[in-house]
Order: sequence, then C-alpha cells, then structure tokens
Amino acid sequence: MAKDFNHPQVVDGYDDHIRKLIPGYELIHLQVHALLKARLPERAEVLVVGCGTGHELCYLAAQFPHWRFTAIDPAQNMLEKAKARLESENLATHVQFLHSDTSGLSHTAQKFDAALSILVSHFIPETEKMVYFQDIYHALKDQAVCLSYDLMQIENVQQLKTLQHLAELTGLSEKQSQAMIERLQDDFCLISNQALHQLLRHIGFKSVENFAQVLNYFGTFAVK
Repeated sequence: MAKDFNHPQVVDGYDDHIRKLIPGYELIHLQVHALLKARLPERAEVLVVGCGTGHELCYLAAQFPHWRFTAIDPAQNMLEKAKARLESENLATHVQFLHSDTSGLSHTAQKFDAALSILVSHFIPETEKMVYFQDIYHALKDQAVCLSYDLMQIENVQQLKTLQHLAELTGLSEKQSQAMIERLQDDFCLISNQALHQLLRHIGFKSVENFAQVLNYFGTFAVK
C-alpha cells in the first residue's frame, strides 16, 4: 500500500524524515530559488503543486515578498500544516491554498509564471503522469516555466544499493534505509529521465533540460 500523506504520523514526521531520505534536500530549494530569481518578474504568480507541510512555500514566500503563490495539495492534513506554518511566519497574506489535486486547476482562470512540482510526480501513477503535467501546462502563461524534481527509474541493483548507502550517509538508519528499498515499488511510480523529457515535449513544452542530478534524482526545467 502506498504511503498515506494524510496520516497524522506521516505529516508530523515528514519534515525531519525528508531531509534524511532525500540527498541534498536543502540544495534543491536553493537551486529552485536561483532559477526562479533569474527568470521571473518582480511580481510573479507561482503555483506550488503538492505543497506538503509548506517548507518550500514558506522559504520562497519569505525570499520574494512581492510574489503571489497558489499552493495545492490533495492531503488536507498536509495543507493545514502548511497554512499554520505560513501564518506563524506572517507569510500567509500572499498565499492562496487549494485542497485539490491538479484537476482543480481547471476551475480557476488564473495563469502562472512558474509551477513547482518538487518531489511529487514520482508518486503519480505512470498512466496519470501525462494528465498531471497537462494540468500544470494549461495553468501556465506563455513562456512560463515548470520545475520538477523527482526520483527516476532505477535500472540495476548497484544503483539501488548506492541510493541506500547515500540515504544512510544523510541520516537514515540501516533499518530505515532497508525499509525505503522495500517500499520503493509501493510508494513510487518511476519512469526514466528520458521518458519524462519526452512526455513534457509531447504535452507542448518547447524546451526541456535537466538542472540537477544526485544519483537517480533529477531536476527538470521546462519552458512553455
């Protein structure tokens, strides 16, 4: 059974666990910051898909006080925790929260300068990934950007072992790292980096390139 991101225990432990599970977690957000700063106008509209507990959202809202954010997440408990975090930092005034998956974007006429899908699409079933990114594509302005960062297909046992060892070096116990490996098939729906690029181009993105890689984790930068 896939992980339940609405479960209180998962929500409460998410921020600590994700830093051990994802190598270079903080660097991901620094790279996203730099890419957006170089590309977006002073007053931008930014979509955050799968906002989770709001770490990424809180960081960007503090760095870019003139931007407006729309944060969506299908897990109500995650969304509530993100709201509480933003409110505690007095950053909620320029954030709109939407309890929905990407299908909910069709109900708004708003268009965005950028969309962030950070550590989200690798949970989307392969048969649904096309619709997921199409929803995001249609919510973007012309020339807008989509940044995605996800675990990609693992091709052999050596890659799997290397990921396990790196997770242990970044803080997981041996027992936790073994559980991670055993749950990969249940929790993740992985495609290759090349397949993702082909999918994004098929949808209509004019430019698709990688902006980061840590082992089988890839950051993808696509321009509409």
